[in-house]
Amino acid sequence: MKLSEIKKHLSTAEVVNFELQNGTTVPEHFHVTEVGVVTKHFIDCGGTIRNERVANFQLWNANDLEHRLNPTKLLNIIKLSEEKLGMEDLEIEVEYQAEIKDSQTPKNQIKHLQTIGKYDLDFNGKNFVLVSKQTACLASDSCGIPKDKLKVNLAEVSTQNSCKPGGGCC
Repeated sequence: MKLSEIKKHLSTAEVVNFELQNGTTVPEHFHVTEVGVVTKHFIDCGGTIRNERVANFQLWNANDLEHRLNPTKLLNIIKLSEEKLGMEDLEIEVEYQAEIKDSQTPKNQIKHLQTIGKYDLDFNGKNFVLVSKQTACLASDSCGIPKDKLKVNLAEVSTQNSCKPGGGCC
């Protein structure tokens, strides 16, 4: 979602609600603690130099249970960010506290760790939805990564020239 799209939705909204893709809602007393422009200048694995810019919103839950951000207040925060930061109509990335399971903890003792999750933003007609981001190879044509996985019927795979224990090929 671009900045212009969130402003359009906020201009007619009565409340501001965020939820995760799984339907879990962000508590109503969240704060938008940052609105900014994040620039990423990098080189991909194929040697191409790239620049990416996104509008970044950071959501945070405080112990302030009486807090409620209304659409007009968020629109004013966005307007101020546009004026002071020269923010363009960029795609929005949202930072929000996320939980991950600790793989080092025994199965009978589930432990959840906290980290900052980065999400794309969508709107479902009622709530803003934090959409999980995925990593990807930006230079798959240079890396030799096939576009589609090769589908092979294992029954048809020849084993005539395969390496066997004691065969001397390993």
